[in-house]
Amino acid sequence: MDVGNGPAGASDPGAPGSGPGSGPGSGPASPGSGSGSPGSGSGPAAAPDPGSLGSGPAAASDPASLGSGPGSLCSGPASPGSGPGSGPAAPSDLASLGSGLGSGPASPGSDPLSDPDVEALRRGGFRCRLCQVSAANRPSLTEHLRGKKHRRLRSLRAERRAQEQRSLFVSGFARGTSAEELSGYFGAFGEVVAVVMDKEKGAYAIVELQDEASRERALEEPQHSLAGHRLRVRPREQKVFAYGPVGRGSHQDPLSPGRLEQTLWQASDVDSQMSQLVGLLELSEDERHMRHLLVTLFQEVFTEFFPGCTIVPFGSSVNGFDIHGCDLDLLLDLEPTKSLQASSQAAPRAGSGSGAEDSILTDIDLAATPVPEVLELVATVLRRCVPGVRRVRAVPTARRPVVKFCHKQSGLAGDISIDNRLALLNTRYLQLCAEADERVRPLVYAVRLWAKQQGLAGPLLNNYALTLLVLFFLQTRSPPVLPTVAQLRDMAGDEDRTVVCGWDCSFPRDVALLEPSSNTESSLLAEFFHTFGDFDFAGQVISLREGRALPLPPPALPEASEGLKLGPLNLQDPFELSHNVAANVNEKTASRFGRCCRDAAKYCRSLQYRQKSSKGRAWGLTRLFQPGAVEPGAGNAGAFLINIPLGSTGGSEQLGREPRGRGPWFWEVCAAIGFVLRDVLKCSCTAGRPPGAPSEDLGLSGASVVSEELPMGPDTEEEPQAVGCKRHAPETPNGTELPEGKRPRMNNPEETANWSCTVWHRVWTGRRRVRRQLQHSDGPEGHELELEQKVSEAIVQQEGDGHPAEPLLCFEASARVGGTRWVLLRLLPSPAPPGPLFRDFFHFLQSFLPIAVRRRLGGGPGPQDGGDQGQFPTS
Repeated sequence: MDVGNGPAGASDPGAPGSGPGSGPGSGPASPGSGSGSPGSGSGPAAAPDPGSLGSGPAAASDPASLGSGPGSLCSGPASPGSGPGSGPAAPSDLASLGSGLGSGPASPGSDPLSDPDVEALRRGGFRCRLCQVSAANRPSLTEHLRGKKHRRLRSLRAERRAQEQRSLFVSGFARGTSAEELSGYFGAFGEVVAVVMDKEKGAYAIVELQDEASRERALEEPQHSLAGHRLRVRPREQKVFAYGPVGRGSHQDPLSPGRLEQTLWQASDVDSQMSQLVGLLELSEDERHMRHLLVTLFQEVFTEFFPGCTIVPFGSSVNGFDIHGCDLDLLLDLEPTKSLQASSQAAPRAGSGSGAEDSILTDIDLAATPVPEVLELVATVLRRCVPGVRRVRAVPTARRPVVKFCHKQSGLAGDISIDNRLALLNTRYLQLCAEADERVRPLVYAVRLWAKQQGLAGPLLNNYALTLLVLFFLQTRSPPVLPTVAQLRDMAGDEDRTVVCGWDCSFPRDVALLEPSSNTESSLLAEFFHTFGDFDFAGQVISLREGRALPLPPPALPEASEGLKLGPLNLQDPFELSHNVAANVNEKTASRFGRCCRDAAKYCRSLQYRQKSSKGRAWGLTRLFQPGAVEPGAGNAGAFLINIPLGSTGGSEQLGREPRGRGPWFWEVCAAIGFVLRDVLKCSCTAGRPPGAPSEDLGLSGASVVSEELPMGPDTEEEPQAVGCKRHAPETPNGTELPEGKRPRMNNPEETANWSCTVWHRVWTGRRRVRRQLQHSDGPEGHELELEQKVSEAIVQQEGDGHPAEPLLCFEASARVGGTRWVLLRLLPSPAPPGPLFRDFFHFLQSFLPIAVRRRLGGGPGPQDGGDQGQFPTS
């Protein structure tokens, strides 16, 4: 597909190389430009080309103009409608998505600071707002401004602005109005380039005209009317350009070091922080558009093989609580196909005319085929007929059998299920709750991120369960923020009555039927933690249908008692009452969830949570989201915390079996921390000590053992030793004993390792450039940490040999076990409060240190490590 060049055809199956949209590449070409009849590839494009993603008002894809067709399961692409040996062209050449981004016309001026996209940072260096990248100095900034990426984005931004300035926002037309009808009406004011319809409700459309003069003529018209309906026409809103690149892992990580903290710190209060959090985590318009294009692609492909079928998205992508990178869950509804097949078999073959005989269903009876075989058939279609799809795997043994897949160009992972109507109703219920009150979404996003940062969220306690906990909490407020499921059932009209698998799933689909809540509470997050801090999860069942906790077994719902798997946390599905959504949660996770809620509730009562710090310290959600930051004994409020996950190192398994901090693996981790700070980053470090005590070099034996008064909990309990038993000397992984004076004292409830550190050189700036130079001259051979040492040495040499007269930074470091899978390192800058230079160093260390420690211990990249695929971050 020639992205960004040539006129777009309006649904010409014979022209898969064209589509109704110009890519964000060569100049401000608009979708569907040109003249002539639709059959010749011009005129108003009723459907967008995914190649034009992010380049203006292209929307509903032209399936006929897309890349490669599915064809038969064994043959290549062919034209649509030619029988089982051929198939329709797949919607949009998604394989070429993101390509064709030509260079733009912009060129920075002689002074890079005169560029409006450039800002100077307080801590030194510069930042390009357009590309979201930082530069350490002017030469690096100038090089970036002259680079292809910056010029390409300037061109793309200019193109989008031009499209906005010639587009109209149109609403008020009748439901079911087509893009062709709107194009025909507005064609009286000038050539229509594209019409983008609202895909969800069909309530509005974006009409792009050929030039601004045509738009002005339409705006000057005093009244617009189409099919008896008065149209509301106004200029299209001009939004601030936000670059959202498409591709695997290409979106900027909203939780990248410093970005979350910086964004939340600038808010005026906690409510503002929660609102900004939603904007950071939710899908961008480009990401939503990409998912819509994939759904359109799958619909076209599967319709060829299963006539009448429907692809319906559900789950996190569309339930109102979406986040970057969430899976694309799809339901392949084959019921219409089964009905069509049954009618085709009953009718005379020559007169059926249904097209079913031309599909692969000729030899398959869907109604009689076992689910595993249907899944394998779906997997085969995905592998052979959908462009860009890989890693296809059928999972027939799952609770809800699915076919898993990945899409290469977008980086999305997803599932296709063939019998999961309950999940579709759950999605619509969550959508209703998200729209019912503006406080719902911020609260759900805040709780889920908090649980993730504390290591609570995961396969045991998933996001769906956390979301239901929040909804249940809102049902129990006085007055309630949300109605119960039983109350919603009573509000449902006849058209909303639905029973799936014997479960009553009736509730109104229109949020306008719900009365607004009279609850005006503003501290819902603090109340959430207070409610669940002392909740008896194991002794009762959380029921969203009743809006209360039911005793065990639930007498009010006898039909739900049978088959409901009870455990340490019992959370009943809103509709499938025999399903415990939190059945996988074990006793330890449930206990820790309650303990973390109590700690968070205590922090939310503090002034540091409610009031913004005037000294630049973490406050509000910023500190709440730091792992272990609000638990007892977390220490000074001005501490900077670094979480070092150890999930795949050899030592972490042993660490998880040992009491907190009492095994040799903790000291091995401390030795690795010392090595990275001293040998890799060239800091001067000594073991923490009382005043006047002799100093020691930092190393495994240099970590001082300090007792902290922490309450004993499930993670700190230990079986008592028999009286008189000799305590064996602990050993490091290589079998060597720890020095006699530094053996951990077994009677300490918690142990820490403390160091005093001095930073002399800016070894965190310019590492990428130096690393490339070393790799070019010395080759890629050698251990990664050896290369990082050489990078630091080269930076030190560039600054000049020897220590400067004054150190750049001084700080105290304290390490302790933060849980069974991580070590928590706390930094206390001296003097306090820290300046911009220390914050810059800390943000670098947040990404660099966990990866370096794991490399030192011989492990691979952890699930929470920064960087790309566990690679060292660059500056």
